[in-house]
Amino acid sequence: MKFYKVVIAAFIGTLIALLINFFVKIGVISSFIKNASKDTEVATTVKPNSVLYMKLDYEIADRTSENKFAGIDFNTMESKDVTGLNQILNNIEFAKTDANIKGIYLELSTIPTSTATLQEIRNKLIEFKESGKFIVAYGENYSQSAYYLATAADKIYVNPEGMVDLHGMASQVMFYKHLLEKLDVEMQIVRGPNNRFKSAVEPYFLDKMSDANREQMDKLLGSVWGEILASISQSRNISVEQLNQIADQMETFSDAQKAMEYNLVDGLMYKDEMLAELKDLTGSNKINAVPNAKYADSYTLENGSKNEIAIIYAEGQIFDGKGQEGNIYSEDLSKTIRKAREDENVKAIVLRVNSPGGSAVASAIIGHELDLAKEVKPVIVSMGNYAASGGYWISANGDYIFADPTTLTGSIGVFGTFPNLKGLLNDKIGLTFDVAKTNENADFGNFTEPLTEFQYAKLQQMVVKTYDEFTGRVAEGRGLRQSYVDSIGQGRVWSGIDAIEIGLVDQLGDMEDAIAFAAERAGISNDFKVVEMPKQKDFMTRFMEQIGGGNNDLDAAMRQKLGTYYHYYEGIENLSNNTGIQARMPFDMVIQ
Repeated sequence: MKFYKVVIAAFIGTLIALLINFFVKIGVISSFIKNASKDTEVATTVKPNSVLYMKLDYEIADRTSENKFAGIDFNTMESKDVTGLNQILNNIEFAKTDANIKGIYLELSTIPTSTATLQEIRNKLIEFKESGKFIVAYGENYSQSAYYLATAADKIYVNPEGMVDLHGMASQVMFYKHLLEKLDVEMQIVRGPNNRFKSAVEPYFLDKMSDANREQMDKLLGSVWGEILASISQSRNISVEQLNQIADQMETFSDAQKAMEYNLVDGLMYKDEMLAELKDLTGSNKINAVPNAKYADSYTLENGSKNEIAIIYAEGQIFDGKGQEGNIYSEDLSKTIRKAREDENVKAIVLRVNSPGGSAVASAIIGHELDLAKEVKPVIVSMGNYAASGGYWISANGDYIFADPTTLTGSIGVFGTFPNLKGLLNDKIGLTFDVAKTNENADFGNFTEPLTEFQYAKLQQMVVKTYDEFTGRVAEGRGLRQSYVDSIGQGRVWSGIDAIEIGLVDQLGDMEDAIAFAAERAGISNDFKVVEMPKQKDFMTRFMEQIGGGNNDLDAAMRQKLGTYYHYYEGIENLSNNTGIQARMPFDMVIQ
């Protein structure tokens, strides 16, 4: 009887705790929405002598989320600006001619965002300087990525006790071989004969990079680092050779004075001195700093044109079927492409790809829908940080492909992974299984037994067939011989600069270049407006997802908690998702 009392008491206590947590969460969210609404009302008016304030200390998505909760840390209930690339570029463009904006203030430290995104922002900032308005950058410290962006400014300042961390680029790969051995898990890997560089499966059976993978990474890193050095060299008038020497010796690590001596920065300032400098630049006794998110509410880019260029965002890993925002799902994205194809007002499509790939079947489904759209209107591709493997599959047949110089693309290859958990389940946990079946291979796909030779051969046949379809699609879309595509494929990852030379990309350029080209191809250069697709979820849908605590909430929480170490968590999580036939680049490759 006592046992049941304890169980009932525990149940009631848990239920009460859940109810309290639910209502507290409702109250806090309601308060946040109310305050956010007030902030939006205030932000619609930009005062004279204001500065556009950019603190880009987060992973910048291609598109600004309309989710009111996107920037909330539910542990602290604090909100931060998480404006997407599209809105950042719009803000800089509008600020050029906004009489109330005197300049841009960049407060930078660490930016956990890939180089291609920063390159698009940097190019837009340099374009902004043609207006004659100022750009100043300030940091307590500068990470390498933050400093790269800061070099677009007229003046760069750092805290006297800070540093400029210029050290070069490296790629770290996490390997699972010994972990799987300890767990007694066998990852059964199926690769085609021509996947020399398809290194996504190497972590399962190696404990370091293969020679082929190291070869491609050396080439890739050299290309990206060369682009960064060339940009810094031009902006700061420092030779590439000297920059490499500074990086090799870490000359400015924890030494702000040396950063100034080497002309990496223009001055050493504490925050109060930086604020005084801003007052002088704006000619005001009070600094009116307008953050990205609030500035976006102060203007509208709408026009009355009936001609539309549809930007379709394809961001994240590629999965089959339907799913939540944050990744690419074949059914959801196909529906969006179909809608744009059938809309007579949409005269051209710009597919914005920022994906390392994923399901080969899903990639083929999306590619087919894009083929149908291409038959009736121009389809122009704009590649962001990644457009690799499945991301390149859906891009390959576009009418024209733009990439940033540091875009990671290519990775034309296919593999399959099928875990055998028999050792873990039998020997480690103590679970055994038995099966009754009508046919010899009726239990195919069962993770409790290893693949038979026949089953492995069937999977190998499927991988070879899928790779042939992949290279055939690229050959057709790019006007190349399939044998040549195989020679530059085999899973190899290329930078945007190198992809131009080998024919995988048509032109270096950003999303704005792609939009302008699409309008020209559609014959509407002087009369069009941009619409963004897919339509983002409404408030109530998002609200219910937040209350339900969906996977996106957990993922966002882990991102906030782990920061720059999030990729380790992501790699472990993908161990369970990365099964079946895949067209993707290494999910745990980190360039820093």
